[in-house]
Amino acid sequence: MTVSGRRGQRPTLEQVAAYAGVGRGTVSRVINGAANVSDQTRTAVQQAIAELGYVPNRAARALAAGSTDAIALVIPEAETRLFAEPYFSGIIRGVSTELADTDMQLLLTLIRNPKERDRFAQYVAAHRVDGVLLVSVHADDPLPDLLERIEMPAVLSGRRSGDEPVPYVDCDNTGGAQTAVEHLIGRGRRAVATITGPLDMYVAQCRLEGYRHALRTAGLEEDERLVAVGDFTEEGGRRAVRELLSRRPDLDAVFCASDVMAAGVRAVLRESGRRVPEDVALVGFDDSAVARHMDPPLTSVRQPLEEMGRSMARVLLEQIEGRKAGRDDRSSRVLPTELIRRASS
Repeated sequence: MTVSGRRGQRPTLEQVAAYAGVGRGTVSRVINGAANVSDQTRTAVQQAIAELGYVPNRAARALAAGSTDAIALVIPEAETRLFAEPYFSGIIRGVSTELADTDMQLLLTLIRNPKERDRFAQYVAAHRVDGVLLVSVHADDPLPDLLERIEMPAVLSGRRSGDEPVPYVDCDNTGGAQTAVEHLIGRGRRAVATITGPLDMYVAQCRLEGYRHALRTAGLEEDERLVAVGDFTEEGGRRAVRELLSRRPDLDAVFCASDVMAAGVRAVLRESGRRVPEDVALVGFDDSAVARHMDPPLTSVRQPLEEMGRSMARVLLEQIEGRKAGRDDRSSRVLPTELIRRASS
């Protein structure tokens, strides 16, 4: 049997059906792996596909299967934070690595204002993606609840609270912070300050609680003058440590809730004539490149950012596949942290 067609054109589904002597629907079932096709017919269709060089249209297959083969990675922050903070690049690398061997496309979306949030909400409500990964979620962010309402598979990086209903991947923020402060206390420091992240973020609340727990365990007084609220930025670290030094100029250690803030703290300590670690010991959180390249190198709590990104992608893919099979494969994971000791403490 021969198939006529214009020279140079890609073969169509109809041409494959004619070549194999079956209907168009049968070819479609073979391509999509349906079980209700005889072995003889399946072999004939596969031979036709091979001889004609037919390449299935992925977009059409996804549409027929009720999927888009796309995942949105949403970061509700300004691009200045995205490119300045190693946290985001680590998560993105992990997600990209995990999706590399799948057919999923990764769509990176920044949401910087309510208008962009509303536009994305309309986009996702139309089910133009198969799932959503949300990074850097604040307590009042409405997107996780929207995704729940429309039954869109979703995974958060971190949590909004201790009873987060949306699947998430997090690290042991409380335990990591506690270990960092216990390290400082073990080095003989007694006026240990902390600079938190934004306290509308559960991650910042957990790291603050770890700090407080370490002080209580050591029998040290909790002095609110030694607590300053930051925003995970270098400038935020600068502002916060100036505030701390004005309240407690005798402080001898600072635990920062991020390496980036610690970089700002290091600069201000140097400007004020204080040596690190001789006068003030310094510990960060993330164990990013910032920590390794600081002078002196920064002791920091390592959170496995790339593994967190990979885990987020795996948890989301499990949800998507489970949904197709009629299962509710929702799970959350908390990954361990590790204190990396360097010269700053």
